[in-house]
Amino acid sequence: MSKKPADFSACLKANGVSRRSFLKFCTALASLLALPSSAVPALSEKLRLAVRPSVIWLSFQECTGCTESLTRSHDLTIEELMLDYLSLDYHHTFQAASGAAAEAARAQAMRRFSGRYLLLVDGAVPTANGGVYSTIAGKSNLEMLKECSAGAAAIIAVGSCAAFGGLPAASPNPTGATGVSMLMRSGQIPQKPLVNLPGCPPLPAAISGVLAHFLAFGRFPVLDDLNRPLSIYRNTVHERCSRYHFFQQEKFAQHFDDEAARKGWCLYKLGCRGPVTHNACAVYKWNQGTSFPIESGHPCIGCAEPGFWDQGGFYRSLDAAALAYQSGDESAESAIEEGHQLYHDSCVYCHSVDPSGFRTDPAKIAELLRSGEIRSHRRLRFSEDQISILDKYLRSGK
Repeated sequence: MSKKPADFSACLKANGVSRRSFLKFCTALASLLALPSSAVPALSEKLRLAVRPSVIWLSFQECTGCTESLTRSHDLTIEELMLDYLSLDYHHTFQAASGAAAEAARAQAMRRFSGRYLLLVDGAVPTANGGVYSTIAGKSNLEMLKECSAGAAAIIAVGSCAAFGGLPAASPNPTGATGVSMLMRSGQIPQKPLVNLPGCPPLPAAISGVLAHFLAFGRFPVLDDLNRPLSIYRNTVHERCSRYHFFQQEKFAQHFDDEAARKGWCLYKLGCRGPVTHNACAVYKWNQGTSFPIESGHPCIGCAEPGFWDQGGFYRSLDAAALAYQSGDESAESAIEEGHQLYHDSCVYCHSVDPSGFRTDPAKIAELLRSGEIRSHRRLRFSEDQISILDKYLRSGK
């Protein structure tokens, strides 16, 4: 088995990466981290001579999407080189060892590199009922995190689940899922330098950029009040969106397949959370820089923000959500949203996506469904509750 290179410069050379390509990466990295152009030479030199660090990657309540984000790269990339260069001593997805051998490798790395290893965490940590909802090698996630964080030089919370609790922490949160920063604030795990990289999943450039910065300078880049790298999460998705000019012109899609949507108009009316979501998706994009969700036709769901899953539904505009909150009419808005979903699940196969063009008065449709007079509708067998929410949606005109 060949010995891994001791420094990043040797790793680059072994993989055939030219100095020109490496400097190009450093320039892009400096831009990502909002460093001045004068910092590029220092960054390249420090990164080139960086010593290979030990990394322990813990995966808790997660879907492996964060790991996929870092590894789904094309051709030979710095992300791949860094994974080859880092001493990744423990990672459920990558490690060949399993069971007792895997846990022995983690324990050995913790002893050998105590106070120097990087701890990466993805997935929320369940705390209810003693953390029984997720265990590894007979230990709860919280117990393992507490043990590993004690000797860590720093911690990187990768993804919204590790940063803020994410989807596992969505109401009613039966497992008591929470993020690393909250556990640190409550004193359940030791205080350590921490950076949050939220997103579901986070951008590959965010993960590799922060790792490179720590390798080069021994510290994290400047962070915001949520411990996110300011250079990546300073601006909203909305500010740098490719559809922003349509927002300024007040040109909005009203339905997912209407003419406005086909023209690429703004998705604000369809519930886009871009104006309140801080991330660089619109700049660095996905799938080899092809696009990001809004560019592909789906509203931003706000996945880089705390509690994004419980923000009142993804497919109503921020204005509608604010009005419902101010009027205290959350239940009515929720019924309209459910009725909208029911209509799209059951009715669009025969009717227009936009029901505003119905010849039948919307106020009479519920009565017709209850009567069973329309033969083609008898197979639907809507319950009274379903007819009620469908009636609210059709009457709302939304």
